[in-house]
Amino acid sequence: MVKGEEIMRIVKLDEASKKNILTDLLKRSPNNYGSYNDSVNEILNNVKENGDKAVFEYTAKFDKADINADNIVVTKEEIEEAYNSLENSELVDVIRKAIKNIREYHEKQRQYSWFDSKPDGTILGQKVTALEKVGVYVPGGKAAYPSSVLMNIIPAKVAGVDRICMVTPPGKDGKVNPGTLVAANEAGVDVIYKVGGAQAIAALAFGTESIPKVDKIVGPGNIYVALAKKAVFGYVSIDSVAGPSEILVLADETSNPRYVAADLLSQAEHDELASAILVTTSEELAKKVSDETDKFIKELSRGEIIQKSLDNYGYILVTDTMDEAIETANEIASEHLEIQTKNPFDVMTKIRNAGAIFIGEYASEPLGDYFAGPNHVLPTNGTAKFFSPLSVDDFIKKSSIISYSENALRAIHEDIEAFATAEHLTAHANSIKVRFEK
Repeated sequence: MVKGEEIMRIVKLDEASKKNILTDLLKRSPNNYGSYNDSVNEILNNVKENGDKAVFEYTAKFDKADINADNIVVTKEEIEEAYNSLENSELVDVIRKAIKNIREYHEKQRQYSWFDSKPDGTILGQKVTALEKVGVYVPGGKAAYPSSVLMNIIPAKVAGVDRICMVTPPGKDGKVNPGTLVAANEAGVDVIYKVGGAQAIAALAFGTESIPKVDKIVGPGNIYVALAKKAVFGYVSIDSVAGPSEILVLADETSNPRYVAADLLSQAEHDELASAILVTTSEELAKKVSDETDKFIKELSRGEIIQKSLDNYGYILVTDTMDEAIETANEIASEHLEIQTKNPFDVMTKIRNAGAIFIGEYASEPLGDYFAGPNHVLPTNGTAKFFSPLSVDDFIKKSSIISYSENALRAIHEDIEAFATAEHLTAHANSIKVRFEK
């Protein structure tokens, strides 16, 4: 293993090094944030017990903002002010272009109710219903990302959710980040509340005098938000417990090292817990990518954060074969997976586990973050093995439809009675039997 202060470590992959890396990556999981649990539970219980009073006290304590029942809801005037105050006037146009792409993509995910009837009078089906009330959590301050606002609100709108409530922490002046407000308004949010942290999650889960209880909570947040979402699951549904961002690039000798390095750093700049991994069959490419990352770090504004991220969770893994590289990628199950190889579509067919797959050297990860249309709320920390990206499916529920005619039930009633009797549930059996008493 080679590790210098300003260079990515290069590891020749074997079973031992793979195991060590996977163990290392899992340390980033929110499941390992146990030391914060007591604080989070205290906040949740306080808000559950005291409602608005607790919410306002925590907002004053953590955000240094004077929020009360009269100003917790963002007004139309504040939204208009946000539009006027945007330093980047082009941002609104870009947001609208992105919304078009995101909406078109998610509309293709819509599901519809269906019914299947048979000649014997049997009707079976599935009724698809949008959730009634959804809460969207949006980080504030330096971590304000208008793109995440779009990715959480638009699929809910496409699904047909009746009411979308957004919560986001205010600044000390009691105002919300203007980019966040503009994005939320353009996406079609119904109401915005000035509250953040675990107290916002508690308010959405339990309801307060000012904030109604919702059916589901979605959206990213810090450790406290992640643990709060995990804790209220069951009172409400949640999308997932998101961990730090990550990217894995699959590359071979044909890949452009400058592109690969740039893409790795696009995720490393998020924070010191972000993970950036290159898996390649080419030792020469590995060295070139390491050199390019070193050059970029000296130029980029968040170079210090990037370097810490790479020191903590950055790897260049060299394998003997592409099959081994693919196997490693499937084992890591990265949030973002880029395939920059000679035959990227061939490689893609062998990928089982990834949040989002970017194919070819011109499909860099930020394309998915901001503009292409697929959702950028993705499973992290290996959960891509069993979780999917946020989608319209997250904002609907399904009900089974069952209808039998007398003749249809008559033909099979003894079978049901036998099954119920075998389970010693005689009332179940009787519910069928009474319909055919002579």
